[in-house]
Amino acid sequence: MPTSSVNDPDLFSLHPPQMPLAEQLRPQHLNDIVGQNHLLGVGKPLRLAFESGKPHSMILWGPPGTGKTTLSRLMSTEFNCEFIALSAVLSGIKDIRNAIDQAQLVLQQSGRHTILFVDEVHRFNKSQQDAFLPYVEQGLITFVGATTENPSFEVNNALLSRAQVYVLTALSEQELTQLFARAQKLALQNLQFSGEAQQLLIEFADGDARRLLNMLEQINSAAEIENIMQINKDFAMNALSRNARNFDKGGEAFYDQISALHKSVRGSSPDAALYWLCRMLDGGVDALYIGRRLIRMATEDIGLADPRALRLALDACETFERLGSPEGELALAQAALYLACAPKSNAAYVAYNQARAFITRDKSRNVPLHLRNAPTKLMKDIGYGQDYRYAHDCPHAYAAGENYFPDDMPDVSFYQPTAYGLEQKIREKLAYLHNLDEQAKHKL
Repeated sequence: MPTSSVNDPDLFSLHPPQMPLAEQLRPQHLNDIVGQNHLLGVGKPLRLAFESGKPHSMILWGPPGTGKTTLSRLMSTEFNCEFIALSAVLSGIKDIRNAIDQAQLVLQQSGRHTILFVDEVHRFNKSQQDAFLPYVEQGLITFVGATTENPSFEVNNALLSRAQVYVLTALSEQELTQLFARAQKLALQNLQFSGEAQQLLIEFADGDARRLLNMLEQINSAAEIENIMQINKDFAMNALSRNARNFDKGGEAFYDQISALHKSVRGSSPDAALYWLCRMLDGGVDALYIGRRLIRMATEDIGLADPRALRLALDACETFERLGSPEGELALAQAALYLACAPKSNAAYVAYNQARAFITRDKSRNVPLHLRNAPTKLMKDIGYGQDYRYAHDCPHAYAAGENYFPDDMPDVSFYQPTAYGLEQKIREKLAYLHNLDEQAKHKL
């Protein structure tokens, strides 16, 4: 009895490969894209570029999973152009020549223009990048490069001068939530996620739409095996840990190691912080992801007790972007050690959360007249800016007793500086100013 082989034309028609969820949900229209409102909103640069009907060469710079490939594909559809895609990781000069030959052939046969998309363009060397220049100048191709690296350092000036740079940003939690809802509606209707499970996935995605969809696909597969429809946090964690070994050679979940690093820094244990950082780097974690988490630690757990911590964490990320691996990893290690040894305060973090919570439940209150700007005579006549005291003209450069809240605002005190590090000085300064306020009240 004959058996099927890989050359059997019926083999894949009987068992067609399942399209990945990220591909199933790839936007087909500009309005379907989640995020990048600063570029795609009404009147914004990329929206105007699409509406013009005239493609132009560009560099799309942003972190993974922010829509760089999707935007390039939509350009070819919107402008009715041929679309040729190259990966700088896998392609060489020969592939570039073949792409140019194909673009010329398409132009001759159909009169259609070609959009040549190069993913990870920063991986091409100078001569490979230079190979595009004459064809961009001739107008044979519209060049679209995608990169996660700063094009100022990684793309030749000659090519950069011929392409508009658009900076894409990681998706916000709100935007990832929107994408989560779309995926559930269109492809995962049978699954019900608890609020904790959804929040876990959104946090783990860290602004990367593709990562979120890949994780949802992993959980869907695990749910089918277990024959369940209710997804709680524990199930989501277990499902992901079975597929996260590329992030963790020891077999523990990736997000547990991030948590361990964060808690080691918060607990002022430099050796433990360094251990977990090296564990994650050894497991293949994106070093800049660790850098972003260090920035969060600097703001959440150190804050104004040592404001230099935030700058050091930012410098570590910039250093890694400039040097790459392995040299740049030392800067991340240095930042982790500094954060672990720095004085700790979550006062800014607590104050921010309290203020946000207050605003969420409070009514909209008017800005007091004395705090309003009065650039016109009419505004001055109706009282805008009246009785405002300019702090620099007051003793101690402080308008004692002045109120900067809405007139009907209840007494609140969000920020309570600690007695640690620089916040001790801030605490003393605020206490001194509060005493001046009290003295001013007694004089009235």
